[in-house]
Amino acid sequence: MRIALPVMLLVASLGFAQDNPTKLFKDKSENTDTRLGKPKNLNDYFPFAVPATKESWNTRKAELREQILVGLGLWPMPEKTPLNAVVHGKMDRDGYTVEKVYFASMPGHYVTGNLYRPTSKVAGKRPAVLTGHGHWPPEGPKGGRFYDAGDAKVKTELTTKAEQTEEGARHPLQARCAQLARMGFVVFHYDMVGYADSQAIKHRTGFTDAQAELRSQSFMGLQTWNSIRALDFLTSLPDVDDKKIGVTGASGGGTQTFLLCALDDRPAAAFPAVMVSTAMQGGCVCENCSYLRVGTGNVEIAGMFAPKPLAMSGANDWTKEIETKGLPELKALYKMLGAEDKVAGKCWPEFGHNYNQVAREFMYSWFNQHLLGGTGPVKELPFKPFTGKELSVYDDLHPRPKDELGAEELRKTMTAAADKQLAALTPKDAASLAEFRKVAGTSLKAMIGETLPGPQSIEKKQVAAAAKIPSGMFALVAFGRKGQGDKVPMLMAIKDDKTIPETVVIWVSPEGKSSLLQKGELHPAAKKLLDAGYGIMAPDVFQTGELKGDKPMPVDPAFAGFTYGYNRSVFANRVHDILTTVRMARDIEKVKNVHIIGWDGAGPWVVAARALCGDAVQKTVADLNQFRFENITSTQDENLLPGAVKLGGLPAMLALCAPHAVFAHNHQGTHTGELPKAAYDTASAKDALTRKPEKATPDEVAAYLLGK
Repeated sequence: MRIALPVMLLVASLGFAQDNPTKLFKDKSENTDTRLGKPKNLNDYFPFAVPATKESWNTRKAELREQILVGLGLWPMPEKTPLNAVVHGKMDRDGYTVEKVYFASMPGHYVTGNLYRPTSKVAGKRPAVLTGHGHWPPEGPKGGRFYDAGDAKVKTELTTKAEQTEEGARHPLQARCAQLARMGFVVFHYDMVGYADSQAIKHRTGFTDAQAELRSQSFMGLQTWNSIRALDFLTSLPDVDDKKIGVTGASGGGTQTFLLCALDDRPAAAFPAVMVSTAMQGGCVCENCSYLRVGTGNVEIAGMFAPKPLAMSGANDWTKEIETKGLPELKALYKMLGAEDKVAGKCWPEFGHNYNQVAREFMYSWFNQHLLGGTGPVKELPFKPFTGKELSVYDDLHPRPKDELGAEELRKTMTAAADKQLAALTPKDAASLAEFRKVAGTSLKAMIGETLPGPQSIEKKQVAAAAKIPSGMFALVAFGRKGQGDKVPMLMAIKDDKTIPETVVIWVSPEGKSSLLQKGELHPAAKKLLDAGYGIMAPDVFQTGELKGDKPMPVDPAFAGFTYGYNRSVFANRVHDILTTVRMARDIEKVKNVHIIGWDGAGPWVVAARALCGDAVQKTVADLNQFRFENITSTQDENLLPGAVKLGGLPAMLALCAPHAVFAHNHQGTHTGELPKAAYDTASAKDALTRKPEKATPDEVAAYLLGK
């Protein structure tokens, strides 16, 4: 049922604030938009709601995969350059060998690790396991793959029965690799960035500034790319069956496990240890990035592996409730997909955060069943460990590569590669235009978190009476999405209550709806529009007008990904509110045309919204305000939109508006011209894009919308 505009305007009087006739809320207590509260963070609650049908899950999974890839900076997927893997230094042990490996996951950046191989003879290829390590101390050249628990820890592990042998208690990471190799698996154990042999970039550093955010360059994205390339290396080995790949790791290695398995179709079984939970989601920069967990959490991300075999362990940490929170939902998902027996989880609350022998043996049995076809439990055998020096990849004959890059130089290489990919997307014909829209459109959708909402999805949440203003009348309404906590104040203006407008103009300003009135007089452009019979809807989009708080949305000063990995950015929330207003206008009875104006600094928000609106908007005017995402220098900037520069900035957003009518003014020279022109020309709509370097006057804006 569509809304009749006069009915919306002529509502029971709730009174207006006399000092400001555009003010809806009498005091801040009425401003209940939940987005203005404390932002969600990694320590909040992250339940998983299982979709009702297989079809809805498949849709959700596809969208979530795109969201994660965009957040990681892996959309589009970077070029897979030659690994040039070096494998050397074979060492013998009882039932297996260990070799030393390094390869270039991208030019100038090397993945290091050890390759464990069984010595038993078999016909054909072997199954394999890829395993990361997590934050086993200390960070730096002595931790991770080289982890030695120390005498005190060894004693505790043996006393509590967490471990059965001294070597397993002292070297639990080596223990799992040795046992898996003895079971018949080829195992690649690789370093996290900044641990063991991976020392060109220190852990947690080099990817936390504004430009890293704008280009979707993150520690987590780099490590995920390393995981993908490690899988490339493992599956390239002549003795490995690439259809039988398991992935496991604990803590941060558990994060790497379920993330890789959510994004890459090659793994056949997974065991993320002590990481999947509805509680803490990962405390390091290497486990977080912008967009990753907006609207989701680790349980759902782990569930993206369904219906393949997935098991997980919990301990007396944030995973202690996995058997009652997370696992039941995963079981419901697997049951819906006809694979109820392929998901399992068990918590040992008597042990702290670990991947001890008890949990490892759970994993061995899981991989034995699903990758080897075996049955029954598997007990870990004693083994003779190596020292860190013996496992180290680099030596006199194999020195560190001369082209190895630090964070700053590596980011330049990543930027150049991404810019090359973007340039290749410039539309030239129908096929390349479609590819540009697929890549750039998916990126923008993920960054904003949505496209235009569906019909009848908006509701009024508070209203006030109609009132006379110069040259017209108006009412105030607070509205938002059904079932969501947003509450957006808006001024709705028409010429008179006898005129039902067929055209509505959405008026967006950094000053909010109050910008319609200037010293008690109607804005000259608004007067022209009302006189022509147009209606105006002027929302206070997020943190503008009455939604403007004493302080802007707080962004974690250490790493914006800790904030924008769980919450929409300010920029995205503003676009959200514009899209909500467009839908509200479209739901009004008899409205045929919807236009948008973005005044001053609101122009970039409007361009992003217009790019996501499809045919719902006819004309758009945007003051680009001399703005460029590339010029943002602080993660606290309210216009920070992570990934915007990698997307192509405002030019790409304008290009996504093609073939619809857009008047972009007050812009920086050719910056906004080449890509949009190519898109509009290719879309056979070269006259639909109007550009003016200077700032347009109110009369020019009104004339454009009125077709004069």
